Amino acid sequence: MDLLQSSYAPGDASSPEDESLSSPDTSPLRLPSKSAAPAVDETALALSAAAASTSRPLDPSLHLIPFNPTADQLWAPVLGPQHPHAPISSASGHRNHKLGHVEDAALLPFLFDEQYNTFHRFGYASDPSGLHIIGDAQPQAPDLDTVYNLPPSEHKRRRIQSREENHEPLPPEAQNPASDEWVVHNKQSPWAGNREGPPVELTDEQRQYAEAHAAKKAEKEARGEGKEKTEVVVKSTFHGKEEKDYQGRSWITPPKDAKATNERCYIPKRCVHEWIGHTKGVSAIRFFPKYGHLLLSASMDCKIKIWDVLESKTCMRTYMGHSKAVRDISFSNDGSKFLSAGYDRNIQYWDTETGQVISTFSTGKVPYVVKLNPDEDKQHILLAGMSDKKIVQWDMKSGQITQEYDQHLGAVNTITFVDNNRRFVTSSDDKSLRVWEFGIPVVIKYISEPHMHSMPSIAVHPNSNWLAAQSLDNQILIYSTKERFQLNKKKRFAGHIVAGYACQVSFSPDGRFVMSGDGEGSCWFWDWKSCRRFKTLKCHNGVCIGCEWHPLETSKVATCGWDGVIKYW
Repeated sequence: MDLLQSSYAPGDASSPEDESLSSPDTSPLRLPSKSAAPAVDETALALSAAAASTSRPLDPSLHLIPFNPTADQLWAPVLGPQHPHAPISSASGHRNHKLGHVEDAALLPFLFDEQYNTFHRFGYASDPSGLHIIGDAQPQAPDLDTVYNLPPSEHKRRRIQSREENHEPLPPEAQNPASDEWVVHNKQSPWAGNREGPPVELTDEQRQYAEAHAAKKAEKEARGEGKEKTEVVVKSTFHGKEEKDYQGRSWITPPKDAKATNERCYIPKRCVHEWIGHTKGVSAIRFFPKYGHLLLSASMDCKIKIWDVLESKTCMRTYMGHSKAVRDISFSNDGSKFLSAGYDRNIQYWDTETGQVISTFSTGKVPYVVKLNPDEDKQHILLAGMSDKKIVQWDMKSGQITQEYDQHLGAVNTITFVDNNRRFVTSSDDKSLRVWEFGIPVVIKYISEPHMHSMPSIAVHPNSNWLAAQSLDNQILIYSTKERFQLNKKKRFAGHIVAGYACQVSFSPDGRFVMSGDGEGSCWFWDWKSCRRFKTLKCHNGVCIGCEWHPLETSKVATCGWDGVIKYW
């Protein structure tokens, strides 16, 4: 201490004793102090300190936090590790949101709309679990009433009740229907209600007009009562040169020298002819059985036409008997007669040569497919797949329904005879195949799998051992016609787009090729053995709905589409 005191001079202003006596005039000039140490960047130090502060848990006793903590820090335990069985709702558990855990609720759109509309209509709704009621209002009944399960009378009652509860009492002026206030409160036009007052007399001109109007109305009603539904006039027009040749042979007689030119079939390469005559899309085509010298076509313009294939390539006859579009056609074994099914709910049995309707059958439902029993002694038996899920069997000699096959759950699309015509296979909109014994309305084989789609077209392989089914998931499936009717998983033909269209599938006469139209107007050819696509022909502008291989001309194919054109390849 003595040394420290002695180090200060008597007149030094820095001396502790003389500090109060020093003044600016007496103090010496001093220079600012400088540090010889280099400048240090404190940014990294501050960041590391902040990181250390943010990584450590928070003190629950703090009232002020100098940084923004994360959600993990806020929800971290005070002491020790996280509890392994902590509830999922806590943020430290399995979180998928910054504020906690959000669970997905599987709710159908219809149920969501139901509860949404119920909440906005009645003021309450059920939560997704179905255990709690949400909203201020409560249901009147123990069961939750929604906007969809209440009858219309209850809706009306509640509407009137809510209107009465929220409605203010009417002023006395609004009690009189003749006043304007009554019209305003009843929300009706001045011409809607009958106002009280003396009746207004009509002038002579108004009376004459009213009488004339009443007389005209009565006449129209009387004419409407007397008018009956006019049936469609069945007629047929022959367009050829002559119906019989010089030897007296009919125009439908096949040529005597008609025979197969080659046992081996080939893929067509170009279009050789177009038949244009239908004003709307063509729905089905069928070659004349065994010979193919005539081609029958059904169209959406309510007409059926038959065309010459070998010689003149013109329309030979037009059959007009349906009032709506024709759905399906089918020849008899000899081709002298054919069946037609239309959306007018009628099935007509035609004479191919004369164009006369032999008989008409109807159940009041739309027939989707018609077939005659292929046996020669059963050509008078008609099978029709209807829109009411039934297959109806008629005896055309008596005109009576002899059997009904009622097992399907949707409209019947196809009927295909197999096993020497002792059985037949049907497909339906219910995405199933059913096998029946002919004449016995009991299903002997039911084929339905979760992956199956509707099959609107089925064809039989020429060797009669396989069925090709056009599936609406853009593939052709092959089924065996033996006892078990198994799916052949090794054969599958795909690549075309047919979803939504009943495109026909067909085989070549030698069975080497599978053929099908598609929704983009193309005709596809596949090899039967390898299942590989062989060729694709662009045939029509719209949907290529039908395709038929000529029974004798082994390299010629006919196609039809919704553009109204029939092409010969």
